[in-house]
Amino acid sequence: MSAEASAGASTQQLPHVVVVGAGFAGLSAVRALRRSPVRVTLIDRHSYSTFQPLLYQVATGALNPGDITYGTRSFVAGIDGATFRKGSVVEIDPEAKRITLDVGDPVEYDYLIVSNGVTTNYFGVPGAKENAYPIYTRAEALAVRDRMTGYLDHIAATGETDGASVVVVGGGATGVEMAGTLAELRNNVMPSRFPELDPEHVRVILVEMTDKVLAPFDPKLREYAAAQLRARGVELRLGATVAEVKRDRVVLGDGTEIPAQMTIWATGVAAHENVRNWGLKQGRGGRVVVDGDLRVPEHPEIFVAGDIGVIEDDPLPQLAQPALQTGGLAGKNLARVVAGEPTKRFRYRDKGTMATIAKGSAVVEIAHGPKLTGVIAWLMWMFVHIFALLGNRNRIMVSLALAFRYLANRRTVLVVGD
Repeated sequence: MSAEASAGASTQQLPHVVVVGAGFAGLSAVRALRRSPVRVTLIDRHSYSTFQPLLYQVATGALNPGDITYGTRSFVAGIDGATFRKGSVVEIDPEAKRITLDVGDPVEYDYLIVSNGVTTNYFGVPGAKENAYPIYTRAEALAVRDRMTGYLDHIAATGETDGASVVVVGGGATGVEMAGTLAELRNNVMPSRFPELDPEHVRVILVEMTDKVLAPFDPKLREYAAAQLRARGVELRLGATVAEVKRDRVVLGDGTEIPAQMTIWATGVAAHENVRNWGLKQGRGGRVVVDGDLRVPEHPEIFVAGDIGVIEDDPLPQLAQPALQTGGLAGKNLARVVAGEPTKRFRYRDKGTMATIAKGSAVVEIAHGPKLTGVIAWLMWMFVHIFALLGNRNRIMVSLALAFRYLANRRTVLVVGD
């Protein structure tokens, strides 16, 4: 037997680890396994990983989708023993240790890391799924961008400005960032790009069921964000619930109807519907229940990381940092199991949170540190997000695009194309 054939046979004898999902948690888990004596197969329905925190920048035209996506095959190519398989998981059979995909042969595993993330939760609101626009995936961000550009061109040609408004549902970071950016486009871009339109006819309305925006932040930061949104002309409807989303309007819980040419759904996430077919215990929001070491109690060979998992006695916020940290520990704990060592309990290291509102305006809350607003917070937000991207090419392209949009007082709107 040749040396290459012998090496190949030896590799096939290594434990096979399957990682489902190429988001923050999945990639972090694969990285953590790079020195462990295992074979790794990364599975995702897309052939790329998306940097979700910047999807709203794609939706509003500052970035092209290729700027915030990174090929998963390029990622695994730099890790010995790792391969990629494209496909959507249809079923997981924990007893047989087998995964069925929507295409190709089933995949068998010795160990499994489930990190496929979550999807939009419409909370059963009538018409929301059919008429609202989420921004949780690259395709959804592009749909928002295309709808906006198409509608602006339509009203420019016809003069039909009645009801020319965008309603953003959700006062969390995504909703605030989206509403602030839309108002900025309305105020700074429309006058030069669409001189035939009156910006006053285009309303940006943020609807939030609680009495505050950015609820997880310090009260002073919440007040700052609300004031900055109002200063840019965003109408805040706080303490308002959405009863129904129609094609051209949003109905609030008190019966008020807000005309809307587009409703952007920026609130709530839940597990994908097919997770219920995976034979794993689910908790609130469909999240898979795990022990403190991120293993499924009934199936200790299965680890769960990221938004899809929940530690019953220590639920984590569904943000990037918890996903990165749980993914890393899932990979390390799996490596410990392979090595015959005890696993460790997950301990979340809170580094803080941040959100941008518009040019020169952001909020940053550093854990056990200062609370920042304004230009300093905005520059910090840009640096952190650019640094977190995969690949130098993406970092360079995003740096140039954001600098062009914000620092050069760019007067263009909503790029078209990838």
